Amino acid sequence: MNCKGGWTTNRSGKLELPGSEMSAKKVVYISDTKLRAEADRSPQFLGRATLVHSLIRAYELLPLMTVLPSRPASLQEINAFHSLPYIEHLQKINDCTDLEELEDESEEFGLGYDCPLLERLYNYVELIAGASISAAEALVDGSATIAINWCGGWHHAQRDEAEGFCYVNDIVLGIHKLHEAFKRVLYIDLDVHHGDGVENAFACSPSVLTLSFHKHEPGFYPGTGGLNDVGFGKGRYYSINVPLEDGIRDDLYCYIFDSVVLKVWAAYRPQAVVVQCGADGLNEDPMGTFNLTPVGLGRCVKRILSWEVPTLFLGGGGYNLPNVARCWTYLTAVILGRDIPSSIPEHENLLQYGADFELDIEPGYRRDNNSKKSLEAIIQTISDHLDHII
Repeated sequence: MNCKGGWTTNRSGKLELPGSEMSAKKVVYISDTKLRAEADRSPQFLGRATLVHSLIRAYELLPLMTVLPSRPASLQEINAFHSLPYIEHLQKINDCTDLEELEDESEEFGLGYDCPLLERLYNYVELIAGASISAAEALVDGSATIAINWCGGWHHAQRDEAEGFCYVNDIVLGIHKLHEAFKRVLYIDLDVHHGDGVENAFACSPSVLTLSFHKHEPGFYPGTGGLNDVGFGKGRYYSINVPLEDGIRDDLYCYIFDSVVLKVWAAYRPQAVVVQCGADGLNEDPMGTFNLTPVGLGRCVKRILSWEVPTLFLGGGGYNLPNVARCWTYLTAVILGRDIPSSIPEHENLLQYGADFELDIEPGYRRDNNSKKSLEAIIQTISDHLDHII
């Protein structure tokens, strides 16, 4: 069977590119000066995009990928998920010379406390969305088997409003683009916060299975993503949530990750995968309370790569900015199948990584409130839910 973009389905139902093997990875990395400058303006992440890119460059990983520039998303592309009134208000902000005049009417669109008004906000949204759409396009047309956009991953934005530091849900827009070639898309969220915006977007659809690993307890944002939140209507049981407690370490995290994703893979058989690699579950993150290291997240990424399906890797949360750069540089190396030294190379941002100037992040020592027994109960419940997947 032929699919748009040159993909074909073999007799076993696996997607393949004519004349090539998925094992011969073709990695596209979305980045350019303008995109990084816009991403750097996000109030909670000032300068993060440049910090990440400079460390990837310092490790000489860029020549191993095809580096593609972003492009602004069109109004029609953004409107594939976000409502026209929300988009028009963002455009209105772009044209405003005094943002204080728009504060009151902006509140209904979630713009204010955790998503403050920004000058040229629509320009920011266009490029952030366009970067993930560009990454998805490379997978759709077959020019890449893996695409990376560390400037993306804004999983909280809703159809009509900004939320949780997220002004646009580039993930949902990227998935819409992937659907041009891939009927079933698996979304995996590794952020310490529940990926509520993406789950809400596809809660009634079996064409996307959302799988979120996150902290879940009263008072922790966004307060959604309970074990029995499974979607609605035709999408019932296509939302899978893995609620975790404080202090989880790499070993138990990877245990439940492997246990769940292998069951999800067997039940759903996705044709493409999207991974949000939020780094706020790492030790020393000011917003998170997990004890994870990049090595643990890297083990999860290796599992996903073993499936050899078109995969889009995105950024997300992460508020210790040097540690985010360490993590996503390490994950880039994992994706490329390269070992890189722990000593951070000389480059313009080296002093950000003092005092040890090492890539490694030590695991934390918070008490782990998760147990293998509690995780096994979660796995069993999810296994029961997956029995309903068609």
